[in-house]
Amino acid sequence: MLKYIVSNELLNIRELSYTVNGKKIIRDLSLTIHRSEVHALLGANGSGKSTLAYLIMGCDGYRPTSGQIIFEGNVINDLKIHERARLGITMAWQEPVRFEGISIKDYLTIRNKDIDPSYYLKMVGLHTELYLHRMVDKFLSGGERKRIELASILALNPKLAILDEPDSGIDMLSTQDIINVINAFKEKGSSVLLITHREEISLIADRASQICGGKIICSGSPHEVAEHYKSRKCFVCDGEICNI
Repeated sequence: MLKYIVSNELLNIRELSYTVNGKKIIRDLSLTIHRSEVHALLGANGSGKSTLAYLIMGCDGYRPTSGQIIFEGNVINDLKIHERARLGITMAWQEPVRFEGISIKDYLTIRNKDIDPSYYLKMVGLHTELYLHRMVDKFLSGGERKRIELASILALNPKLAILDEPDSGIDMLSTQDIINVINAFKEKGSSVLLITHREEISLIADRASQICGGKIICSGSPHEVAEHYKSRKCFVCDGEICNI
């Protein structure tokens, strides 16, 4: 009888590089995210965290100079953002998307009319039914926009959710908010790439990696990586990026 081995790897990044105007922003970076795993990417501002997220998502203008992005065993380097979305990759941006002129209920159900939008709002801490009938407009706070965007991503039931600095900015999500959202993704079986510059946020994860100067310099348990990050032991950028 033939035996089929199903890999537990969801995303496998191999020796990825990205160069802009002759400057390497991402340098021979390798990273693996497993199925149903929360993986924290920890690094200082300017270390390449968001650039890596844009490369994984396939944003306009972001294509690797070399290396491979492999999702569920297939190289996706040349796929466009909407094609990667169809594969189950999605992203919550550092700044909430500035969608306007639509009700929150319609926004959450735009992809699937059969879901219960109030269920997903409750998962991100918006417990009142009144939100369903509110319009998405300038009167929503940054925190409310962030929660609504996360609710919409949860409703998509993604295979991989990239959360870029979910605690950033004024009136954004607290640590407990993020824990609740992460738990909601885990309950649905999604993997999460949690991008942050705060070691206390990284402790939510199952595994963690530190990025510096566009390269992964260590991976392991969140506590181990957070301690390494706090000690500023960086041997890649010689302090040029992370200000040792």
